[in-house]
Amino acid sequence: MDNLQTQGISLPQLGLGTFRMQGDACRAAVESALGLGYRHIDTAEMYGNEEAIGEAIAAS
Repeated sequence: MDNLQTQGISLPQLGLGTFRMQGDACRAAVESALGLGYRHIDTAEMYGNEEAIGEAIAAS
């Protein structure tokens, strides 16, 4: 996967958006994405899904 260089940071161009994802569905989606090779998970505090994303990352 190609990376984007921005502000001195290398970032994968393709990422998983998690807006409006919650709970078990969010965790499953992030776990699947990580299993497929995704390394860019787009999240924000305002999404309120940090716990599910953290659980998926920890499980990976």
